[in-house]
Amino acid sequence: MKGGKKTILNLPLKILFTEEGINFFITNNKKLNKFKTADDLDAYGIFLDKFSPASIQQMMLIDYVSKIEVSSTEFMSKRQDVMDLSKLVVYGFLYRQFDNKIFSEIIGSELITQWNRLNPGSILDEKSSINDKYLQKVLAGNKSIVDEVKQDILNPVISRINTNASLLPAEKNIYLFLSEKYLEKLRPFIWFILSRFKGSSEYHNLLSNLRNILQNYMEKSKIAEYLSLMILELLSNAENTNLQNYAEKIYKGNVDPKTVLYDQTLRNQILAEMARQNEKLYLSWKIKGKSSSVGTSNRLEVTIYNRESEYQDLKKTINDKKMINLKEKNLMEFYKELPAAQTNTELGLYYLSYLNDACEKVKVRFESNVSQIRSSGLTVITLNLSF
Repeated sequence: MKGGKKTILNLPLKILFTEEGINFFITNNKKLNKFKTADDLDAYGIFLDKFSPASIQQMMLIDYVSKIEVSSTEFMSKRQDVMDLSKLVVYGFLYRQFDNKIFSEIIGSELITQWNRLNPGSILDEKSSINDKYLQKVLAGNKSIVDEVKQDILNPVISRINTNASLLPAEKNIYLFLSEKYLEKLRPFIWFILSRFKGSSEYHNLLSNLRNILQNYMEKSKIAEYLSLMILELLSNAENTNLQNYAEKIYKGNVDPKTVLYDQTLRNQILAEMARQNEKLYLSWKIKGKSSSVGTSNRLEVTIYNRESEYQDLKKTINDKKMINLKEKNLMEFYKELPAAQTNTELGLYYLSYLNDACEKVKVRFESNVSQIRSSGLTVITLNLSF
């Protein structure tokens, strides 16, 4: 389940920015591109053909990223990179949520009440302007105390993991890794306050609450693995559908479209032609955080759709409420109706079941919607996770 094992991923990536991200780039004289996204919206961001997972997560952590979009004629030759990208997005989303949750817990704690009482001229609340660079310097000069605070948080967590007989050794290693990784992502302010009040009774009460939050987010991390497998399975199905539709169009019945699924030479030939014609699949992650509209914050939306022109046809149909030749269903219904030759239906249902269960266990709301235009073979799949 560890995300971002590779130092560099090779995928054509559009990173679209929030207002905060756009302002940062403009202020620092960084060039931005104006993109037309697959859902026909104008957005500003950057294009990368290779990237560092750590850099993407860092931009997500400070709420600079609104959407990540990747497109290709085929994805199966880059299966591992797609899975790694999916996991790093989910982990980045959870790291940011964890940091926000811990920050809110600190702000609402007795520690801050005491601070505000002792420092009436420097009241701290969620709207306070905090100089992270200054705090980083302060913390660097008190590294030993910060390390002690981290161990105060981690030691009971590590002990609970190591003595949990229901966990396999590999699972224990994952949890140990995650426990430290989550703490690494916390903003300097949190470490400053905890270090300042270390040893007080309020400090120990707060640490107990922080450990519970950490445990909860470590459990939520399981979603990253199941979601990445689900996405890969859906992309495989969409890729096979595209291949068969294209083969039927160019060969006009002279070749059985199913042949392209098993004849690698023919498959590569058609994929090359599709690439020349810019026939693509699109995969996007829409990241909705504190800068999003009310009611949509803390939501991750994954969308898989086919060629842009046909997607616009579908979008217009939905927007105009013209339901002719359009069928909407949830993902479970979609899988049960798929032809066996098109994809491994049992595998898709297996991943979907695990994803559903993983979300239910950690109280994450998972919804899926599939829209299909049968005449064109276009399928648009949306997976919504509300954390």
